[in-house]
Amino acid sequence: MTSKPTRRGWLYGSVAAVAAIAGLGGAMWQRQGNASGQQLGGEFWDKRFEKPEGGELALTALRGKPLLVNFWATWCPPCVEEMPMIDAFFRENASNGWQVAGLAIDQPSAVRKFLAKTPVSYPIGLAGLQGTEMVKALGNTAGGLPFTIVIDRSGHVAARKMGKIEPTDLQAWRRA
Repeated sequence: MTSKPTRRGWLYGSVAAVAAIAGLGGAMWQRQGNASGQQLGGEFWDKRFEKPEGGELALTALRGKPLLVNFWATWCPPCVEEMPMIDAFFRENASNGWQVAGLAIDQPSAVRKFLAKTPVSYPIGLAGLQGTEMVKALGNTAGGLPFTIVIDRSGHVAARKMGKIEPTDLQAWRRA
């Protein structure tokens, strides 16, 4: 005996299909989008951000050396988990010319409070909504966090990573 599909069954099936397609698309983006070679122009390098401790983080000051830019937020558990690893990477590789910048897509007060408890040695900029637009312009159209890009000496995007960074990512980027 066959049963007639219900509206609820169709709804659950449709939601499952959309989720599967989105997951597949995200996985494909992560594989394909890791190294696009996109040349970053003035629109990227001219950006300036207030620092939590005062002063300004100007991206143009970071131009010309390998640069890891990590977009994060205090409310994002994987973002918070990867920060000590990014900080260690920065401290170990700064003498080799590597630069790191964290751009917080969060409320300034939350960032200041977080960094008071969990300081990092690399510069942090308060990106707010401007950071969300940057993430999208850099290829992460969903705007998910954490999101990291690696920029080579000539200003080309060498790698992109949506999601938590792993030690193998940092090793591969350092070698490249």
